[in-house]
Amino acid sequence: MGLNPVKVPPQSISSPGNLHAPVHLFPATLKETPSEAQIASHRLMLRAGMIRQASAGIYTWLPLGLRVLRKIETIVREEQNRAGAQELLMPTIQSADLWRESGRYDAYGKEMLRITDRHDREMLYGPTNEELITQIFRDNVKRYRDLPKILYHIQWKFRDEVRPRFGVMRGREFLMKDSYSFDLDFEGAKRSYKAMFDAYLKTFKRMGLTAIPMQADSGAIGGTLTHEFHVLAETGESGVFYDVAYDELAAKGEIDLDALSRLYAVTDEKHDPTAANVPPPERLRTARGIEVGHIFYFGTKYSKAMGAVVAGPDGTPVTVEMGSYGIGVSRLVGAIIEANHDERGIRWPESVAPFKVGLINLKSGDGACDAACEDIYAKLTQAGIDTLYDDRDDRAGVKFADMDLIGLPWQLVIGPKGVAAGIVELKNRHSGEKQELSADSALAKLIG
Repeated sequence: MGLNPVKVPPQSISSPGNLHAPVHLFPATLKETPSEAQIASHRLMLRAGMIRQASAGIYTWLPLGLRVLRKIETIVREEQNRAGAQELLMPTIQSADLWRESGRYDAYGKEMLRITDRHDREMLYGPTNEELITQIFRDNVKRYRDLPKILYHIQWKFRDEVRPRFGVMRGREFLMKDSYSFDLDFEGAKRSYKAMFDAYLKTFKRMGLTAIPMQADSGAIGGTLTHEFHVLAETGESGVFYDVAYDELAAKGEIDLDALSRLYAVTDEKHDPTAANVPPPERLRTARGIEVGHIFYFGTKYSKAMGAVVAGPDGTPVTVEMGSYGIGVSRLVGAIIEANHDERGIRWPESVAPFKVGLINLKSGDGACDAACEDIYAKLTQAGIDTLYDDRDDRAGVKFADMDLIGLPWQLVIGPKGVAAGIVELKNRHSGEKQELSADSALAKLIG
């Protein structure tokens, strides 16, 4: 299968025209589902050639999967930047001494991978970054005038899960966006929390997902004001219950933290039919959800323990108020597939698809077909449209099945009869709708 993305190193089995030198797409798709895959996203990621297991709960991201991961990462980064957060990059390995300052080193549990370096210094592979970011803030910010601050990074984490399963949905190593807010007082902390809350809703919406903010527990990180964001999917791991008013507000684009605080939205383990704010049955929605984000306000839990203070307006030391905000970037790949697939394969939302268009040459080696495909491919790439060109010498059924499995939003099919008649077939992967159009009309639809 040809692979010629724009502005990245060429990756095609045979080069259309002289655009790129040939490089084989790696790896091939799988016809059979590996026995270890229990859920749809794991099965489809393996079969489509997106990941391969390196060891229990740890995966290599292959070229197709990496493209999706990077597109999700870009959306997350753009919305964090728009919310006023500043990006940095913290290391994966942290000092145990920092975690002793906060009191979490011994309390965190066996999920933390503890290691010792050659000088017998105790280290750990970071499962999260509250301690390290608090140290960075403590050592570099001294005045209240430098607040508020929201700092974030996108980095690999490791948690030694007892039972890693479900592919990237519950792995031991995972890519996460975690951001941290620092404010002078509670009112400032609430503003930062709201900024992240709104950014999360925009982030998931851009990925074509419906994400419901749920009342949450703080867990090992600790906190009071906290929400989990659950993506709705029929195969979700948790039951969710929420007020239909959420859908009504979201449809108007008016959902915000204040409105949400008045609504009932919980996962099944917290559902209490007798709670005061439970809506009547006709307004109570039930669904399945997958957790993809978690946000916390935890006040001075870490800043007090680790001495993160600034000089206040009157010069007296003030312990800063903090919050923590996480998004499972690699987990989102699986969650998006769980919410967008059918019996034939993945159905990617356009914003995160590895390629927008799959170009299928039904008769590679036929001069007219090859010329038509090369011309269309060149015009798509020149217009900045990520295009996967299938120029294999294989049966049409194999090409159709693989393209449905990979799940690109659009399929553009070119065969000898169509070339002779001056038409191509354009298929929408999500709806299944097929249209016969002139090449120019198809290009206008894809590029416009």
